[in-house]
Amino acid sequence: MSVQPPPPAGARDPVTPEARAGPVTPEPRASGPPSQAQPLLRQEATGEEEGEETGGRGAWGTGTAEQRRRGWGEADEGPGEAGRADATGSGSPAGGEGDGPGSRRPLLGWLPRRPPRCCPCAAPLPRSAAHCCHGGTKMAALAYTLGKREINHYFSVRSAKLLALVAALLLAACHLASRRYRGNDSCEYLLSSGRFLGDKVWQPHSCMMHKYKMSEAKTCLVDKHIAFIGDSRIRQLFYSFVKIINPQFKEEGNKHENIPFEDKTAPVKVDFLWHPEVNGSMKQCIKMWTEDSVAKPHVIVAGAATWSIKIHNGSDEALVQYRMNITSIAPLLEKLAETSDVYWVLQDPVYEDLLSENRKVITNEKIDAYNEVAVSVLNSSARNSKSNVKLFSVSKLIAQETIMESLDGLHLPESSRETSAMILMNVYCNKVLKPVDGSCCQPRPPLTLIQKLAACFFTLSIIGYLIFYAIHRNAHRKNKPCTDLESGEEKKTLLNTPVSSLETLLQSFCKLGLIMAYFYMCDRANLFMKENKFYTHSSFFIPIIYILVLGIFYNENTKETKVLNREQTDEWKGWMQLVILIYHISGASTFLPVYMHIRVLVAAYLFQTGYGHFSYFWVKGDFGIHRVCQVLFRLNFLVVVLCIVMDRPYQFYYFVPLVTVWFMVIYVTLALWPQIIQKKANGNCLWHLGLLLKLAFLLLCIYFLASSQIVAFILIRNIPGYARSVYSSFFAWFGKISLELFICQYHIWLAADTRGILVLIPGNPTLNIIVSTFIFVCVAHEISQITTDLAQVLIPKDNPSLLRRLACTVAFFCGLLLLSSVQDK
Repeated sequence: MSVQPPPPAGARDPVTPEARAGPVTPEPRASGPPSQAQPLLRQEATGEEEGEETGGRGAWGTGTAEQRRRGWGEADEGPGEAGRADATGSGSPAGGEGDGPGSRRPLLGWLPRRPPRCCPCAAPLPRSAAHCCHGGTKMAALAYTLGKREINHYFSVRSAKLLALVAALLLAACHLASRRYRGNDSCEYLLSSGRFLGDKVWQPHSCMMHKYKMSEAKTCLVDKHIAFIGDSRIRQLFYSFVKIINPQFKEEGNKHENIPFEDKTAPVKVDFLWHPEVNGSMKQCIKMWTEDSVAKPHVIVAGAATWSIKIHNGSDEALVQYRMNITSIAPLLEKLAETSDVYWVLQDPVYEDLLSENRKVITNEKIDAYNEVAVSVLNSSARNSKSNVKLFSVSKLIAQETIMESLDGLHLPESSRETSAMILMNVYCNKVLKPVDGSCCQPRPPLTLIQKLAACFFTLSIIGYLIFYAIHRNAHRKNKPCTDLESGEEKKTLLNTPVSSLETLLQSFCKLGLIMAYFYMCDRANLFMKENKFYTHSSFFIPIIYILVLGIFYNENTKETKVLNREQTDEWKGWMQLVILIYHISGASTFLPVYMHIRVLVAAYLFQTGYGHFSYFWVKGDFGIHRVCQVLFRLNFLVVVLCIVMDRPYQFYYFVPLVTVWFMVIYVTLALWPQIIQKKANGNCLWHLGLLLKLAFLLLCIYFLASSQIVAFILIRNIPGYARSVYSSFFAWFGKISLELFICQYHIWLAADTRGILVLIPGNPTLNIIVSTFIFVCVAHEISQITTDLAQVLIPKDNPSLLRRLACTVAFFCGLLLLSSVQDK
């Protein structure tokens, strides 16, 4: 059998092993630019392969409708859509005959006669890189192609979402088990554990601590009486606590006497009672408060031990006497704790090298022994129930980090005392004032009537979808192909049931209900932990560099090279959104240069939104009510759901009302007579002048309201011709879901209105950021697809049906306002 000679080198394609069966006739050379990278293996074009090779962009790009439904691609949705090409694409990059889907070119028949190659390449490279087989350019291009394709092949959006779902369920189960085992009281964590984020920033374990101002402290402590009982260390804590109420208060007077303080403007009363030892004198003072005829303090802070160690020279007999005395006082403290907040302050460590000669006997070993006695007695004083006296042990952890800065080795530096005083303020006042950024000691907010109704709706949606799915699956089994017993062949059913609107609605609301449950667990149920932010340059700039590398790694050719094309604007929105997210989670608002640049990005983001809307109306000329409703639904659907589920006002998500208003401004400007669009302007240049006059008038109106800047990026990005022919698909992918990313960050990535950070994995900040970010991005992408699916079902194209549904929407919001007013009363 004769073997045909091999085709030219430029037409050799990678093949599958199945083609080794025998020699075949080579096909003609494929046309197309040789610089475009070809797929590693040309397979039969199923849904997934077709999305990767022809119409889609793998894990980061768009795809067909079937691929989007299966989670392989990104839906073509969003405000300001300027006429994107269909995701089904235009064939393979080569563009030659026989290169389309379904073709397989078995060219390995002549492979045995082919001369050996030193480094076979799976994808054609540029001519400049193909001259040297071992050249660095060729190997680098090959590694780039292989790396990007392997990542896209094994890590799709669908697999990422499944992994995120599993991670969220496991983390929720772990936190639930931990809460049941360790308790659900964040006050205990605030009083017992934490760490320093910086020199003076204290981070309690699992919750956020609010920094109280003078006005807030007076509001919380109005008509309250606070008593501090103990030695010089308690006196220091007293001074720091009073300075929160009155920063001008000075540390004056006899140190070994009682010190009163009263602010008549609040009014609030704070007293220090000098009782340096746990003895009969302290017992008598506490016993007096237990009598019904005497007004009890609302808060009692007590503690002493160092004087007993110093006076008795650290003897064991003094420790035994300390145990007896605190045992006799413990029942009195328990009785007071029934009506007042009682805190026993454990002794802080000392810096033995700085202690004076008469204090050398006060060692850390003795202090630990006295603390053990206090803990054992006070915890057992309640017998079978939990002690109501709270142990203030966190000051020990604070002192361990700062005692080296002490002036005498015994008393803490002022910054440490202020931290302990602020912890006391948080313990008492958080449950009173309920600050947004103070999650410690705050109880879970009760469910409102609207939230209960929303929970019932989503529960019914999930049940309804499960029933629908079970019925549909049963019907599918009945219509399953059966085998003809006589011929032995399968008879295929001719029924092909399309996806109904009811199924789409139930499935979307089912997924949305599960996502909203995750939102509620993160931000309302106190299941997951929250921590304060702490800014460092590395926490901001290292992620910036990381996403920049990823953005450069994932790049593709644009479909068109005009200025500010769709891929370029998506890229722009994507990298801006990522920078803003990093800015929020790193707490970079405290660094003024970063803060000023982020303000510019926010303005540029608003410009992008307006430009996208203008481009759509200019190119499409679609000023119908259907388009308006689609955009308004896309912008506001998630926000409305979150307002209901999370009990937040609409203005809380400030950016959405902002872009909604500006969309209406652009729509009204372009829809008013005369309506000027691209097709009309191309026929007569005078229409361009008319459009310019319209926009000039709008700009004049805006100028009187505010002034803004962003033009530099447009020039830098578009002046080089090559810069307009490529874009970062990584940034563009995030740009398509930028709205969902911006809204979702409030509840499932950050905490307390972006003032804190959600903690899914405590004790490891880096791993926590990675896991929480991964889940956050997957949730945002899924919500974007849900919004698109619901918009197609809920917003019909025929005007009569659309008007009826708009009337139902108005009635729905009127009902919400009525229920809101009822529950407020």
